[in-house]
Amino acid sequence: MSAVAETTARSAEKYRVTRSRRNVAWTGLGALAVVVVLALFPYIVYSGTTAIMVQGLIVLTLASMWNLLAGYAGLVSVGQQAFLGLGAYFVLIPAMHGLSPFTALPIAAIGAGVAAVPLWWLISRLRSGYFAIATWVLASTIMLFIERFPSIGGGTGMPLPGFSGFDPVLLAADTYWAALAVAVLAMAAVYLLLRSRLGLVLTAIRDDEIAARSSGARVGLARMLVFVVAAVGCGAAGGILAIDQLQVQPGGAGGVFSVQWTAEMAFAVIIGGLGTIEGPILGTIVYMVLQQTLQSYNAWYLIILGLVAIAVALFARRGLWGLIDERLHVRLFPVGYYLWAPGETRRRNGRGSPAGPVGPGGERGNKPVSRRARRRLD
Repeated sequence: MSAVAETTARSAEKYRVTRSRRNVAWTGLGALAVVVVLALFPYIVYSGTTAIMVQGLIVLTLASMWNLLAGYAGLVSVGQQAFLGLGAYFVLIPAMHGLSPFTALPIAAIGAGVAAVPLWWLISRLRSGYFAIATWVLASTIMLFIERFPSIGGGTGMPLPGFSGFDPVLLAADTYWAALAVAVLAMAAVYLLLRSRLGLVLTAIRDDEIAARSSGARVGLARMLVFVVAAVGCGAAGGILAIDQLQVQPGGAGGVFSVQWTAEMAFAVIIGGLGTIEGPILGTIVYMVLQQTLQSYNAWYLIILGLVAIAVALFARRGLWGLIDERLHVRLFPVGYYLWAPGETRRRNGRGSPAGPVGPGGERGNKPVSRRARRRLD
């Protein structure tokens, strides 16, 4: 035992484990600076620009939640619009009773999370395509159920009360700040979640569920927690959507239960990069640029979006951020681990790259442990 302990101690001295290949101490300051600049937008740009930004922030929040489900927990859902719609109605109903819609945003987030618990119980045993279709069916069922209540608008919806006498410019600014706060909190929650032990469990489940179970991981509990967290984020985004549109409509074009929202969040994640925190950010930027540039082309707008998604899926399977990571070897929000062999430093691949990623955490696509490093480990 002493010889084994001595060998282990020597290995611990030789090998280092870090979160990233490079020093990312400035990433937090850079992110804070970006948030501060974005918070100043209502003072430096027109309200039309902030209205577009609100749409982008809603898509970013939804994409981050969908990426958490599909990219880290292996749960591909096409029914996240269920929680988007519930969040919108959890803002509408308190507003009908005199509560400010902005004050009702926490109710929307918590209400969607609470509703996710029994819904998870219904679909928790399903996998892959069965899970995806089941989430879609649940979303449609919830929409049909809500449409049976004329007191909250039925199938036609109703305007959101609580803004009579509000200055339109001030309302636009408040809506933008609320959307920014929701997006920042959603991304921060995803980052902290993936940096925790639960993040390692999630990616282990995504890579091999059977192996994760055999290792003692509580697969069911981990997936339920992620499902609830994603519901909370989508519910908050639904509340912002209701405030932004000043109306809650269940179905149809732009309806809160429209599958179009899941298509948009999935598009942003696929374009940006599945299984990375940076991917939804980059994908949302690309999506909003394409939307604002091509929306006047009617049907061609959707055709071009589809062609872009197909091209990325075929030629850049890790998304646009995956291409950046392969060439620059940088992660703005590192959540995985890297093993550094003796004498290696934080330089680019080849002479000073890490021996390889240790454990899951979204750091996929990196080079495996070299033969020399394996011999040293042996």
